[in-house]
Amino acid sequence: MVDAVMDVFPRKHLREAMTDYLQAVFAMLGPGEERFADPAAWLSLEEELGRKLPTAYKQIVDAYAPVQISGHLCLSHPASERWNLGEEVRSASQAWSESAWESYVKGPLDDPRTFCDLPQLSFGTAEGLVPLAATDQGAAVFGAPQVYGYSNGVVVQGEEGD
Repeated sequence: MVDAVMDVFPRKHLREAMTDYLQAVFAMLGPGEERFADPAAWLSLEEELGRKLPTAYKQIVDAYAPVQISGHLCLSHPASERWNLGEEVRSASQAWSESAWESYVKGPLDDPRTFCDLPQLSFGTAEGLVPLAATDQGAAVFGAPQVYGYSNGVVVQGEEGD
């Protein structure tokens, strides 16, 4: 099937047709102010976590955060005093570590240990889930070392644990 598609639609054109999601976000949100863009703040947070955060995520946060997008998605920044990402990561990691998150697991598709290939789940660590954003509706967005074998994955926990 892939070979048939490639005969009709060569790789060069396939690459050109792929969406640049980072640019789509910037186009949707408009120009960012980059009020707190600070490589040293990112370096400090990444050293504390023991791993790098995705570049596209940092570019979006640098452009807009701290901000609440569309009244729901909250993005914090590591260089701002208010809505400080480092403080948010530490606080949310502690809360998730003390939570009964396992009670929401109904099967392997609900279990981040399974799709992130983790023997144990930890929060705010190099080998665990890092809380990166949240919504006012109870959802949480985590960075993961890998999801389904792809590095720098994203795990979203919905309001009801899904």
